[in-house]
Amino acid sequence: MGVPKKRHSKSKVGRRRMHLYLKEPNLVKCKKCGHFTLPHRVCPFCGYYQEKEVIDVLAKLEKEERKKREKEMKMKEKEEKKGKPLSWKELSKKHVE
Repeated sequence: MGVPKKRHSKSKVGRRRMHLYLKEPNLVKCKKCGHFTLPHRVCPFCGYYQEKEVIDVLAKLEKEERKKREKEMKMKEKEEKKGKPLSWKELSKKHVE
């Protein structure tokens, strides 16, 4: 087995180890449910990819889990509706009442 002839300096060791680190995964927020997923992949929580349903996630779940997931999705939809700005018709109705 080979034996090093000279000692490696701190800078040489540092340059060699420059690429030995964990890279943070690039995550994207799902447009449907808001969970973070890897880019260009179907969301494992809602089964949507680019606002189209690709797989039916609820069909694979058991009855209790399905109810829980449906409840979560309804809550997300309610939160989205609350955040939307009112249209002119809705504003005029609120003002008249």
